[in-house]
Amino acid sequence: MRGIGKSFPGVRALEDVSLDLQAGEVHALVGENGAGKSTLMKILAGALAADTGEIAIDGKTVTIGSPRTAENLGVGMIYQEFNLVPALNAVDNIVLGNEPVNGLLLDEGAARKRAEAVFAELGITLPLTVGTSSLRVAQQQMIEIAKVLSRSARIIVMDEPTAALTNNEITKLFEVIRTLKARGVGIVYISHRLEELPDIADRVTVLRDGRVIETRVTKDFPPDDIIRAMVGRRLESHFPDLPAVAPDAPVVLAVRDLTRAPSVNGVSFEVRRGEIVGLAGLVGAGRTEIVRAIAGADIPEQGAIDVQGRAIRIRSPHDGIAAGFAFITEDRKAQGLVLGMSVRENVTLAHLEQFVERDRLIDRRKEQATTREYIEQLDIRTPSTEQLVRNLSGGNQQKVVLAKWLLGNAKVFLFDEPTRGIDVGAKAEIYNLMVKLVNGGAGIVMVSSELPEVLGMAHRILVIRGGRIVREFDRAQATPDAVIAAATGAAA
Repeated sequence: MRGIGKSFPGVRALEDVSLDLQAGEVHALVGENGAGKSTLMKILAGALAADTGEIAIDGKTVTIGSPRTAENLGVGMIYQEFNLVPALNAVDNIVLGNEPVNGLLLDEGAARKRAEAVFAELGITLPLTVGTSSLRVAQQQMIEIAKVLSRSARIIVMDEPTAALTNNEITKLFEVIRTLKARGVGIVYISHRLEELPDIADRVTVLRDGRVIETRVTKDFPPDDIIRAMVGRRLESHFPDLPAVAPDAPVVLAVRDLTRAPSVNGVSFEVRRGEIVGLAGLVGAGRTEIVRAIAGADIPEQGAIDVQGRAIRIRSPHDGIAAGFAFITEDRKAQGLVLGMSVRENVTLAHLEQFVERDRLIDRRKEQATTREYIEQLDIRTPSTEQLVRNLSGGNQQKVVLAKWLLGNAKVFLFDEPTRGIDVGAKAEIYNLMVKLVNGGAGIVMVSSELPEVLGMAHRILVIRGGRIVREFDRAQATPDAVIAAATGAAA
């Protein structure tokens, strides 16, 4: 890719960007959210058209006007946000657009064999006959990977492929990547997990503000140098210091015997004012289901919930909002945002009563003024309050979700994977925001699949397995080995 430029209304997304990829190479592409990584790769995949520049494959200049053209040229794209048809099962999603046929009919047997062969290569087992909407995020991610692998692409772009995967699943994915490298496949690997790069990447290119800052061989590009190139400064500390929780701090959230079969089984715990409680465990352990039941996204079958000493009854998200909960969901696009609405509309959506005038009409000027305050406070990179949320980067979308809940002055924040797909600079901003919230008297329940994040950002850690709390650690007690042992059942 040579001299690629791309502009959107009010935003210069890419400026004179050049990137090369060799056969049998993993070339990591890193940068803050909004740096232009996904835009550059969407141009390669035919989803966007470049304003300037050219693309050459095997030394020949090509014009990629559509995803189909890219696919025919051997380019496969695994997007950070899933591109599945929720009502279709894994097999149908994998062969969609490239279906094996017998006459005029779909050859279901051949389709299933193709899917099973890819899953065998990945070393995973998934339900093949249920709609993908009923599968967990990690399972959906593996289907996305299988889709591209099934089409024998020679150039594969992986945009945050491990964001929702467990350590075991990541290990299996890396094994597949090494197999592909040996076959001469070139892979562009976009990731915010810098610790992965030495294990899988041959070279690293850093983008910042739509420009290439630096490209180096991975072994000569230490993480501190990568971070400095990404954010333009050195980050002094990955995790901020947590304020101490007063021994007599009042309980802001009490959960007793919360049950919603089969994923939540008799869960009881408390969160004190100014405390962050982390929920750790393997994918499928029931962590997300616990916070969904608390927030009212799912209705528990039994149990009691108290907020600031007052028993509450939650049967819907509306009840949860009224009780003082803010729920930052795991899947921001599907559950946290309305993509066809503007930044302003998303920020104010859950608390429109604050903007209703006496004549029952919404005060747009007040909405815009409030939204601008949060754009400035959270450094949301958007040309205006009226920009559609779907046009923002993943990190800026997450900040819009946070702005929505900050507007409500919630007492209890439920963070489910708050930094999934977020760059190191934005992570630091979110961590500092969490500290600010607990300093202001809020209580936080945080679910995270990144163990260092749980260890670094929680006063107490509850380990979940089989929908139950199986172990509790104070911050001083918690070690990676102890938490993993409890999560896997290896601990006594």
